[in-house]
Amino acid sequence: MLHLIIMMLERVGIIVILGFVLAHTRLFRQALQQPESYKGKAVLISIFSLFSIISNYTGIEIQRNMIMNNDWVFQINPSGSIANTRIMGVEIGGLLGGPYVGIGVGILAGLHRLSLGGATAVSCAVSSVLAGVLSGWIGRYFRKRYAMPTPRVAALVGLGMESLQMLLILLMAKPFSDAWTLVSIIGIPMILVNGSGTFIFLSIIQSIIRKEERARALETHRVLMIADQTLPFFRQGLNESSCKSVAAIIHRQTGTDAVSLTDNEKILAHVGAGADHHIPSKSLITGLSKRVIKTGHIMKATSKEEIECTHDPCPLHAAIVLPLTSNGKTIGTLKMYFKSPSGLSRVEEELAEGLAMLFSTQLELGEAELQSKLLKDAEIKALQAQVNPHFLFNAINTISALCRTDVEKTRKLLLQLSVYFRSNLQGARQLLIPLSKELNHLQAYLSLEQARFPGKYKISLEIENGLEDIEIPPFVLQILVENALRHAFSRKQDSCAVNVSVVSAGPSVLMRVGDNGRGIDPELLSVLGNRPLPSKEGTGTALYNLNQRLIGLFGPKAALRLESEAGKGTDVSFELPLKLMTKGEEHAEGVNR
Repeated sequence: MLHLIIMMLERVGIIVILGFVLAHTRLFRQALQQPESYKGKAVLISIFSLFSIISNYTGIEIQRNMIMNNDWVFQINPSGSIANTRIMGVEIGGLLGGPYVGIGVGILAGLHRLSLGGATAVSCAVSSVLAGVLSGWIGRYFRKRYAMPTPRVAALVGLGMESLQMLLILLMAKPFSDAWTLVSIIGIPMILVNGSGTFIFLSIIQSIIRKEERARALETHRVLMIADQTLPFFRQGLNESSCKSVAAIIHRQTGTDAVSLTDNEKILAHVGAGADHHIPSKSLITGLSKRVIKTGHIMKATSKEEIECTHDPCPLHAAIVLPLTSNGKTIGTLKMYFKSPSGLSRVEEELAEGLAMLFSTQLELGEAELQSKLLKDAEIKALQAQVNPHFLFNAINTISALCRTDVEKTRKLLLQLSVYFRSNLQGARQLLIPLSKELNHLQAYLSLEQARFPGKYKISLEIENGLEDIEIPPFVLQILVENALRHAFSRKQDSCAVNVSVVSAGPSVLMRVGDNGRGIDPELLSVLGNRPLPSKEGTGTALYNLNQRLIGLFGPKAALRLESEAGKGTDVSFELPLKLMTKGEEHAEGVNR
């Protein structure tokens, strides 16, 4: 018995070595993390079926109660059997992968054992399937609670599954006397060796996975710490001042030889080696950075030639360059430099990728926060996400008055009311919307106002064909029209006309809202839209916030222009860059990159 135990321990050593090598492969670790996926199941079934088949081939043949020490077993004598570690592969597969993996490994291992023949072929095949089913359900039970069965649990399961196999041999193998003799020889060695082998195998896998988790946790902690320290600076946007602070933090926390941050044209900050010639605001970006900006893909260099630095004595010989994006567009790069290519390890690459993703998110959040500040005024909030109670009550009262006199018009107004408030809610979640949606929102608003004041307002829309799909900030036309209806006309004015026009003007689209009202005081005209002004009917910030939104999104050229003449009316206009707004050109630009 001792001789058989020693021989079986040698076989177990083969499986344990294979398990150690396997645990270091990415494919196996990914399968362990996602055992419920089809790919994960397929990988685990393939691996542990292979283990069980190798165990069959390396088993120790038993013939007429004699132990045969063969290297490989390809066929078993009809009266013989083998002592092996097949059940170990089946049960580990079930414990790690669950019922489907356990059943799959059990069936394949059992069929292979059946093909080898021998007196115990059928009982061993059946025991393989049962071991796969039972260990799979045990594995699922523990995964729901502890993520993975412990080595101690695995060892107990191994002892139990091997004991089950011995019982099946006694029940199924004929004659019983031969079965009993066989079990008395191989029973205790197989039970002990398979139990201890399972314990060692699970201990190795668990140790490697825990080591990897600790390393990942440390990297995650480092990334989050950097992100926490850099967030206040990225809130300020991508500029020299903020980037200098960010680059210093990354350089200090990562141990790289140098760190650079750029926009799409020049270096904004460089900290570390090479600072004598990588000069912020004066040095243009390298050829490698240009390719990253053009493609939007991460690139790395392992030589000075690949970096394409024009300064010959540059000490930097390796780099990883990552795109920084905001709203789907590459707006700059993060570059981590090393004096030697050996410094650019896989760990550093993953760290850089994580930082680039976080920084891009921070930049988007900073932009969103800036835009959010421009929309905090109560009037803008009401337009975007909340129901204006006065407008709602007035609309309901108007519709209620029409219920008995014009049912069809009442139905249409109710539909327009739903369109109006649905547009408010949708616009609250978007920075840009198609012009067609803005016009639908405007038409809904005008329908309700004209129903309230029949015949008072004459509204004309002049929209150039082909511009319906351009994207504009939500509510821009509606705010200007509402502003005209509320403030432009005196109560005694009979003809109240508002004209809305949207036309192309070279590389831009010109939007204009004009009225024939009383005009604006010249003293107010110069400050309207440039700072909040008090108002009897509201907070007086609608034009100011709209102007700030336009400038924030498209630059100073998109600012509101106001022209007014007393007694003749007011024109409010603005221009948006047409080539940046159309969906077709946006898509083409993305393809060219």
